[in-house]
Amino acid sequence: MSNGPKNMNFAPDISEFLARARADLRMGLPVVIQSGERAILACAAETLTEDRLNALQTLPGGAVVAITARRAETLKARAYDGDLARVVIPADVDAAWVKAVADPADDLRAPMKGPLNTVRDGTADLYRTAISLTKAARLLPAIASVPIANGAEFSTRHMLTCIDQEQVPSRLSLSSPLRDIANARLPMEVSEAGRLHVFRPEDGGEEHYAIEIGRPNRDKPVLARLHSACFTGDLMGSLKCDCGPQLRAALTQMGEQGSGVLLYLNQEGRGIGLANKMRAYSLQDQGFDTVEANHRLGFEDDERDFRLGSDILKSLGFSSVRLLTNNPAKIAMMENTGINVVERVPLRVGETAHNTDYLATKAAKSGHLL
Repeated sequence: MSNGPKNMNFAPDISEFLARARADLRMGLPVVIQSGERAILACAAETLTEDRLNALQTLPGGAVVAITARRAETLKARAYDGDLARVVIPADVDAAWVKAVADPADDLRAPMKGPLNTVRDGTADLYRTAISLTKAARLLPAIASVPIANGAEFSTRHMLTCIDQEQVPSRLSLSSPLRDIANARLPMEVSEAGRLHVFRPEDGGEEHYAIEIGRPNRDKPVLARLHSACFTGDLMGSLKCDCGPQLRAALTQMGEQGSGVLLYLNQEGRGIGLANKMRAYSLQDQGFDTVEANHRLGFEDDERDFRLGSDILKSLGFSSVRLLTNNPAKIAMMENTGINVVERVPLRVGETAHNTDYLATKAAKSGHLL
């Protein structure tokens, strides 16, 4: 009796392993990252429990908290690895100490967490991958970790996800392919001729949306807007940003002109997620601007991937746009990925007494044309 096709394979590929690793880190489970004979056991600092920290510290090799150079700069910790620092975890500290290294919430109240001892020997590529996974999981970019021997055997014994480092860099540098999984007519206030497309990435990440207004001609430049999701501004009417007014103004302009495409990309908080965005807001209340707040959290100025917008436009059949934006980075991305920007259409709306400094920082530090 046949047992089925000989080429049957149910094993996850690298994209599926990475999706599993992101979910594990969010739940507080450690993951194993290996490269040849080298391997580390990595736990997200944000979801680290006391029990797992104690277990980490029982392993030989020396437990560290790997943080980005941005966070290390705030903590006055030496980043010997260039873009990250491996901070030694003292034997007598608890999980709260590890989380305080990762989270700047109490930096001003308790600025002295050190002196912090950082590692300068060995390579940091495995820790770099682990930090990238925390960012993709929308967690604080910090990893509690320890080197281990026989990574594959260790992960099998403890039923942990194991990532092969050799397969990761090319995968993390690419945008996951997107699929238009569903679309339907959507009458809207700005136009009864609306259609909503739902795009799902193959890597298990957040879905993104394309809203067509009217029936845009694929042979002519389409009025388009790349809009990053903003729960606080778009839905709650926050006065701290100009996102909600920009969203509504873009849709209104498309409705008045009879056609357009608005891409709604789930990249909340410049790509750091809503929880980290709220952490940044708390830091802004302490006196830091939006860029400084991101840096204190360990992020870059902007962690978004605007290639998503280009991929969606191409899949819908568009090759040229009149782009509604104040952000030159979006124009450069479009041009670099094969979408011709024939015109930049300014979108200057939404200034309030609460966001004047925010808009000034976007202009001065991020190059927005305001």
